[in-house]
Amino acid sequence: MIRVALVGDVGSGKSYISNLFGYPVFNADIEVSKIYQNDKKFYLKLKKIFPKEEFSFPIKKEELARCILSNTNNLRKISKIVHPIVRKKLNLFLKSNNKKKCVILDVPLYLENKLNVKGDIIVFIKSKKLEVEKRLKKRRGFNSKLLKLFRNLQLPLNRKKKMSKFIINNNFTKRNVIKEISKVKLEIGI
Repeated sequence: MIRVALVGDVGSGKSYISNLFGYPVFNADIEVSKIYQNDKKFYLKLKKIFPKEEFSFPIKKEELARCILSNTNNLRKISKIVHPIVRKKLNLFLKSNNKKKCVILDVPLYLENKLNVKGDIIVFIKSKKLEVEKRLKKRRGFNSKLLKLFRNLQLPLNRKKKMSKFIINNNFTKRNVIKEISKVKLEIGI
């Protein structure tokens, strides 16, 4: 099975592009949302680590944002709880798709969490920073302070780019992106 991992900046279009490949996609952001909505154990761990914070179940992103913004170290504490759960879900996804020719891994902290294994094909999604910023500001609940914290968790973009075998230029037009994906798929034989 060929593992294609998409990396890039927050809001660069990784999730959109991952779905255009035509192969099973593991989307870590969706899995994290499911954890917030359905995982009572995660909720209880969160309550234990942050006894003074108010969390409801299912957990609301606004509650997490408030917790993170009250103390920037809280993001790392939350990550320490959620990342092992996401890693387990990733392993289950890989196991259930092991007969597929290819899988697409849309995991924002893929390189940072050392999820890459030998043979993985890493694709960097390159987007213009101004266009990314404009699109992010349109998202519901956008917060520039949170964005900065999330970006600080990531490796520098130029380092991610150097670690990648391919670069897809995302100008946010479907036609161009499909052309870019076709080149990558042809080169790797999928």
